[in-house]
Amino acid sequence: MSSASTGFTSQPLSLLRKAVIASASVTRQKNAIHAFTETDVSVPRQQIRDHASRTGIRISFTAYLARCLAVTIQRHPGLNAFIAGGRLIFPDQITISVLVERELNGERYPEPLVIHDCGALPVDAIHTRIRNAQQTPPSRLGALSGNRWFRLIPGFLMKAMIRLADRSVKMGLRYGKLAITSVGMHCQSPVWFIPHGSATVLLTVGSMINRVVETDSGYETREHLCLTVSFDHDVVDGAPAARFMQDLTDEIRSGRELDFLKNQEGVLIC
Repeated sequence: MSSASTGFTSQPLSLLRKAVIASASVTRQKNAIHAFTETDVSVPRQQIRDHASRTGIRISFTAYLARCLAVTIQRHPGLNAFIAGGRLIFPDQITISVLVERELNGERYPEPLVIHDCGALPVDAIHTRIRNAQQTPPSRLGALSGNRWFRLIPGFLMKAMIRLADRSVKMGLRYGKLAITSVGMHCQSPVWFIPHGSATVLLTVGSMINRVVETDSGYETREHLCLTVSFDHDVVDGAPAARFMQDLTDEIRSGRELDFLKNQEGVLIC
């Protein structure tokens, strides 16, 4: 809608935008602590490039990060937890929600892709699930767009529903309390983001930048990834979070979870 007399144009808020506003209003009340870091990802990035040159398939770097997060959580099982009904709940599986950007009715929107039992899945299996989600026709965005009645819910009631879901054991097990969002992968300058989220551990991927570092053989240009890791302080204290950060960055830097690609000549199902 536009008006020459007012000097501005306007349009109604979409369902997706209302859902984002309601979710952010609930999650900003979380007692979160944030850790900011850079980690050298030259080794895994080169492994992915080498595999692409052999097979023509470029492994999703987000899939690699999800696998690294799952492996690190296995070493720190106390972080795979959430609070519900005044109790700490520890899921039997590692479930990670990966935010995948989709488009619906001309609007780009992050949709959570839930990957169950991520601790048992190799990188290529996670990669396949992410690519399949990205290639799903955009006419339907998860369950949200299919529920027409959802459009009739006022904002305050939408917030109440999200708050109840955040405290639900059933929803916590279904969607997990570990998450990854790659909001800054396309930025050219060093960028970190401070997110809103209901996850116990939320890995927010910032930009990829080149740093000149000193090595045993001299100075080299190395690829570094800007990362923010957010913790629910109601569940995770500072010292466990610091130990987790050290192990996570070491795991990402190592490229160990991509070693199986070195001699792989097959084709992934994408």
